[in-house]
Amino acid sequence: MLTYDRMRRYKGVWHTEKKLLFPSYIFCESENGTLLSGELCESRMEPFLDKLPGEGKSAEKSVRLICLNQEEEQFLRFLYGDNHHLKMSKGVIRQGIPKVTAGPLKGMEQRICRIDRHKRLARLTMPMEWYHDRSCKSHQSLQEQNLGFITAGLEIIEKSI
Repeated sequence: MLTYDRMRRYKGVWHTEKKLLFPSYIFCESENGTLLSGELCESRMEPFLDKLPGEGKSAEKSVRLICLNQEEEQFLRFLYGDNHHLKMSKGVIRQGIPKVTAGPLKGMEQRICRIDRHKRLARLTMPMEWYHDRSCKSHQSLQEQNLGFITAGLEIIEKSI
């Protein structure tokens, strides 16, 4: 599971919290997706399995696998590393352009599409392949659920006009 740091203010003090990036998804690594799907169905994962989109109420529950390509996997590995956690970043805004000065988002400014300075969060776009339609049915649900974006902690410490 991928997590990220975010800041929240309560009791008059800012606290760092660890949040799940995709709360309803678990990432599994396998070279054989069919075998992985079968193993998950045979295990005691039934309460966690979901129906595929477009199936009726009488349909059996099944595992919904999202197939990442190599570029997407490299992007997530670059951001989250081996510990699968994205730490807080710090940055400045100069003449309306964000510049990350410290943290894992350094050098990723071109992917930042939105900054919420009050919540100390940034929204990053995923590689373009997440938006293309694929043979995997679940990629359509990715677009519907707005998972083409990653939320990351970003504290803006200075802003100049």
